[in-house]
Amino acid sequence: MDQKDIKYYFLGIGGIGMSSLAKYLFDNGHQVMGYDKKPSIITDKLIASGIPIIFEDNIELIPINYKKDNTKVVYTPAIPGNHLQYNYFVENGYSVKKRAFLLGEITKNSIVFAIAGTHGKTTTASFLSHLFESANLKFTAFIGGVLNSKNSNLINKGDKFTIVEADEYDRSFLHLSPDYGCITAMDADHLDVYGDYNEMEKAYVEFSKKITQKLIVASGLKLDGFTYSVSENANYYASNINRDKNGYYFDFNTPERTYKDIYLSIMGEHNLSNAICALSIMDSAGLNIEEALPSLANFTGVSRRMEVFNYKGKILIDDYAHHPKEIEAVLKAVKSFFKEKTNKVIFQPHLYTRTRDFMEDFAKILSQFDEVELMEIYPARELPINGVNSKALLNKITNPNKKVISSQNFLSSIEDSIAELIVILGAGDISENIQELKKVQLNEI
Repeated sequence: MDQKDIKYYFLGIGGIGMSSLAKYLFDNGHQVMGYDKKPSIITDKLIASGIPIIFEDNIELIPINYKKDNTKVVYTPAIPGNHLQYNYFVENGYSVKKRAFLLGEITKNSIVFAIAGTHGKTTTASFLSHLFESANLKFTAFIGGVLNSKNSNLINKGDKFTIVEADEYDRSFLHLSPDYGCITAMDADHLDVYGDYNEMEKAYVEFSKKITQKLIVASGLKLDGFTYSVSENANYYASNINRDKNGYYFDFNTPERTYKDIYLSIMGEHNLSNAICALSIMDSAGLNIEEALPSLANFTGVSRRMEVFNYKGKILIDDYAHHPKEIEAVLKAVKSFFKEKTNKVIFQPHLYTRTRDFMEDFAKILSQFDEVELMEIYPARELPINGVNSKALLNKITNPNKKVISSQNFLSSIEDSIAELIVILGAGDISENIQELKKVQLNEI
């Protein structure tokens, strides 16, 4: 069978990782369609490009030409076990594989750069893609967020190199065969999968051993590899760091030389660290970074990663942060760049298990904002856990300026607030509130 005769049916096609794979296959001549629970900006874009999508879990809606043996089914772990379409394909002997398996298959014949870590994967992969494009390299990048410069999570400029995010959830990154890799952080997460931190750490060690060429790791991680840091205690590091109102000037030091007077146009020391990581992995592969360095001044960022806007006289910061360490990084940036501004955080917890496992840590860091407002937990793939809800988290927050708000009150909470700066955080459907807000009046700073 000719490979182009293979059809692909995606279960959960609207996911950020699934959609880029679907678009890649479609752009490369395959027939592609899929199912998702509800329409979104991502599914709207896929449909506009020519990919049909079903929004009802109904076997009868699957076209007859996808009920043939030349159909491969790709699914996200978010698809529940009782899903009718999923079970139809499994019970009838179709090839049914997780997204990570397909990503491994697609990338196996190119030079793969895999970005792993509890935090920073998307921004680091975006920096690396931006640098590759500036250096005119032939590459494909599957990004776990929407690049503002492309309005897309896929860059398809050739197949010599591939940039991928190596997702630790469900041990997905073990399906990859990276040539070069980096690990940005190993803070505890996804304990619903791993059970405890030691098991998660073992998975990262196993991933690190799959890298055939060079591994770059954040300084301080207990892994064998070249290290990077925003301080001098590493193989790759930044020095002479100076901040202006929008970003950083710095020197980049490699084991061989120093590149001086680089400008990075994005806020947050964590993002400076992500940029250093991207530069380090590129240099470790023997690629010329010198001509790409000036492009960091033109990096326009990733949707919902430290995006800063003006809204009716207030400053808004929108970020995907959904782990205590990520919120801590955003707060540090707020206190560095906007220390004179009164602030409020609106946070939507993501997953019952994560909220349960890190409730004390969430409460501690959220208490450090001037005001705290919580939306109800976004469950994603999970069922409720007794006693785990936003009210329980609110009770542990020590700042008395706190409350739980509904999605319906989101806009009025911003408009009626006396805070000069409002930080909007979370990885759930709070993003839909942001999109509605952008339709009203948002102007990028």
